[in-house]
Amino acid sequence: MESWLVLVVLLLPVGRGLLFPRESSNREVKELAGLWHFRADFSPNRNEGFEKNWYKQPLSKTGEVQLMPVPSSFNDITTDPLLRNFVGWVWYQRQFWLPRSWADGDTRIMLRFGSAHYNAIAWMNGKQFTEHEGGHLPFEGDVTPYSVFGAPNTLTVAINNTLGPHTLPPGSLHFYDPPYPEGYFVQEIQMDFFNYAGLHRPVRLYTTPSSIHLDDITTVTSMNSDGSATLHYTLEIRGSHSGEALANVTVLGKRGVEVTTNHSVNMCSEEGCITHVRGDLIVQHPQLWWPWTMSDTPGYLYTLQVILTVGESEDQYRLPVGIRTVEVKETQFLINNKPFYFHGFGKHEDADIRGKGLDYPLLMKDLNLLLWLGANSIRTSHYPYSEEQMQLCDKYGIVVIDETPAVGLKLKENFDDKTLEHHMAVMRELVGRDKNHPSVVMWSLANEPTTKLTVADNYFKKLSEMSRDLDPTRPITFVNRVSRDKELAMKYMDVICLNKYYGWYRDPGHPETIRWLLPHELDDWHAHHKKPIIIAEYGAEAVSGIHEQPAMMFSEEYQVELFAHMFSVFDMYKKKFLVGEMVWTFADFETKQATTRVNGNKKGVLTRQRKPKASANLIRARYHSLAAGVQLCYDTPFIGHYASHCPVETNL
Repeated sequence: MESWLVLVVLLLPVGRGLLFPRESSNREVKELAGLWHFRADFSPNRNEGFEKNWYKQPLSKTGEVQLMPVPSSFNDITTDPLLRNFVGWVWYQRQFWLPRSWADGDTRIMLRFGSAHYNAIAWMNGKQFTEHEGGHLPFEGDVTPYSVFGAPNTLTVAINNTLGPHTLPPGSLHFYDPPYPEGYFVQEIQMDFFNYAGLHRPVRLYTTPSSIHLDDITTVTSMNSDGSATLHYTLEIRGSHSGEALANVTVLGKRGVEVTTNHSVNMCSEEGCITHVRGDLIVQHPQLWWPWTMSDTPGYLYTLQVILTVGESEDQYRLPVGIRTVEVKETQFLINNKPFYFHGFGKHEDADIRGKGLDYPLLMKDLNLLLWLGANSIRTSHYPYSEEQMQLCDKYGIVVIDETPAVGLKLKENFDDKTLEHHMAVMRELVGRDKNHPSVVMWSLANEPTTKLTVADNYFKKLSEMSRDLDPTRPITFVNRVSRDKELAMKYMDVICLNKYYGWYRDPGHPETIRWLLPHELDDWHAHHKKPIIIAEYGAEAVSGIHEQPAMMFSEEYQVELFAHMFSVFDMYKKKFLVGEMVWTFADFETKQATTRVNGNKKGVLTRQRKPKASANLIRARYHSLAAGVQLCYDTPFIGHYASHCPVETNL
């Protein structure tokens, strides 16, 4: 099939993405992980670093510094309680050398942050080159003009973790009157997890040619009536080139074998050079991307290879892509035109010592535990997870509900135009980053917003319209806790996601009420909206090692018993319009200190150290049976074996 060109119209009107740094024959990547100099600004106004220009000098000359690992949260690295709970600006600095080969006149040097929580400003050799608002998405800047060769370069980053009414998540500063000391304040947060901060994800340098480089790729796949698939692509191209420039686009199979005909496009003519190239590639006999519970070969990925050339300059980039479709019907969620039932977890990026810092051993341990438990899906509660996590989900066939950091929208001021503007900007960044991941099947716009407020109606109307414009190929949702008769915004969503804590926050100590109350609520939601439903959260806290018989709250037995009551209802409704169940939560996690939290939230089926509780074995039996299409019976209370095969309704 012939390629065609469009001057300014993209395949999807998404915001610009940031391509993940990948090495190629002409692109180099340099990691800046390690121990950085670090200093928190404890001055009364937290502004001394700017007033005294810390970014223009070695941080060690401004006062006492300490070594801080990157990536990591800074909060739990030291033994200082003031630093653990610090609110305000912290400063990072390190030096590095650049190879002389990058000083060839056609090398563009980019410096990219995987994320920094929350607001960040960065300087190279004393010159600001980027800034960013928001704690969970990448940002970058061109440092070519500020780079030196033959001497060390100094990178300085200032990060502020203060949360306000218009941040995502929101919060506020509470200043106290005497007899508290003058200026004493604390950060109030509106979410139930600790406000870890710092350089949470990798910091990398990468290079491209200056004359021509690929700036972004957008891909969408579709199936054709003859069984073939079409990969639609849009390339965004930048550079200082003039004259003939070529784009060569190919789809490669798993072993690098070419499976499509090359598209070779001349991007320049007498009228000038275009910046967007759009085309279609046909894949015959495609191997589809499947969730791991639906195929013997899950997570199959092709490679979209792009080679740009102008004169003697060349830019190569290879993007993993999966061929799959997503569709929502009144009672079904379809992947590749087959019903998909979510059975997975809400999670957190959270662990001892490192906080929310990316850690490859932990990343792989969590993935292997997900597979051991039989989970086929996760929700990135309550913020976008690392790009490395998303890549693993692509590769292993773990389905993702991709969520924005809009958790804790509880107050009227959290729904004003300023917050909406920022929420939309975050959504543009999220879609731009994750639009090419086949594992991402749905966008979650928020978690537990107070949608009974009148202002929430118009807020989510505008946000949903903008989100559909960004990506019309995926459904949207938000995760709701407001009762159906008071809720105002679910009408704009494609799938209803509910957080239901019967037997815990409602009727605590009485899980038997689940079998009466949950069916009534599910029927009411579906009758009103005629949309499929996912129970996105349910659960109970269980402190590892506490055992009670009869089961009592906070014991491992109570968590097991509550799950069993939920399962009995799920089994009735997954034959109707229930399309998923997701436990809250995968593992225990840290929260702010409170009388209702004993060293964090204990709703995990695993401890924070990833040790299984009794409920993990029940979940494992259920999830593997769901994948196998086998019905299990749940009798409560249980001791010993958690589930047994039902005498009827097997192989559903």
